[in-house]
Amino acid sequence: MTSRRSRGDGGLHWDARRQRWIATASLGYGPAGKRITRRGSGKTKTEAKNKLKEVLRDYDDGLAIAPSDYTVADAVNDWLAYGLSGRDARTLDLYTQQCRSHILPALGARKLRDLTAADVEKWLAAKAATLSTRTLQILHSCLNRAIKRAMARDKVKRNVAELCSVPKGQPGRTSKALTMAQAEAVLRAAEGTRMHAYVVLSLLTGARTEELRALTWDHVDLEGRPDAVPPVPPYIAVWRSVRTGGDTKTRKSRRTLALPRRCVDALRHQREMQDLQRAAAGARWQEHGLVFSSAVGTMLDPADVRRDFRKILNLADGMAARDWTPRELRHSFVICTAFSARGTPESGACRIVPHEHPVLGEVRAAGPVPGSFSLRCCF
Repeated sequence: MTSRRSRGDGGLHWDARRQRWIATASLGYGPAGKRITRRGSGKTKTEAKNKLKEVLRDYDDGLAIAPSDYTVADAVNDWLAYGLSGRDARTLDLYTQQCRSHILPALGARKLRDLTAADVEKWLAAKAATLSTRTLQILHSCLNRAIKRAMARDKVKRNVAELCSVPKGQPGRTSKALTMAQAEAVLRAAEGTRMHAYVVLSLLTGARTEELRALTWDHVDLEGRPDAVPPVPPYIAVWRSVRTGGDTKTRKSRRTLALPRRCVDALRHQREMQDLQRAAAGARWQEHGLVFSSAVGTMLDPADVRRDFRKILNLADGMAARDWTPRELRHSFVICTAFSARGTPESGACRIVPHEHPVLGEVRAAGPVPGSFSLRCCF
């Protein structure tokens, strides 16, 4: 004779209409006095009881809405669709591509509640054999944030991705800097091109490419204030970039840079060339006040800068265009600065000496620029 179930164990019955076994359990009464009942169904008694156990487990964990079929792919797609509002379109494209290329094929079919830290660690270890460390960091961040969003919506109890560390991946492209001879060759090759002033400022001030593309003439002073005490040299105010919202990479990146004479001369020539471009474009010209613009006044995109920079490198003696990118002009400036700080100016192209200039400090008051610099160049 089958023994009777204990009180609180629930019941198990056959539903003829649905042709399924139904397991039920009573969990007491709610605030309104209504009985709280949870159910699980299956084609067999065992399947129904196991489904009920999952439902009760979610209830004990405090997960009010935890569908058993909610997968990693569901969590990732929800995050891509609703968790990235306000982000730059390029950021959205990057995250979407990485998720669909690497996360969804490997982990997408896994039920989110069944995903373990071991699963994530094995997946990252496998990816480390072919991907760079930076790409692994992006993938881990995407998965971590997708699961964290699912946690906030009661889809899973804990975030297993947060428990895993990112392994070291394949080495990426090594950053490098121009030597003194190479820098001189690039500057000579750039003369007479529309990128001359861009190359000069990148190499002699260390400004980032995204900062120079957003630089406007109202943030450039080519005269300075020589009668001030102490005198104010010509300068550029690096307060903006092409990033979302116009912010620089960090708050400390907002700075005022004194210009050496070579930069001043190059910018004056740039202004003359831009006046000719404006006249040639006529009604097609779109005025944005940009220092470096296209033939019709619009902002340059990264592909424009790379293309023109490679043309210059092809003209420079001993330079291979495929081996260099515009951002390495800034790297050359930083490396040269480090060499000069060690007392070996012959190894570098320029030196940067930080100081607080009282009058430049007044300029910084117009915008939150944390520091200013005087610049001495060997070119």
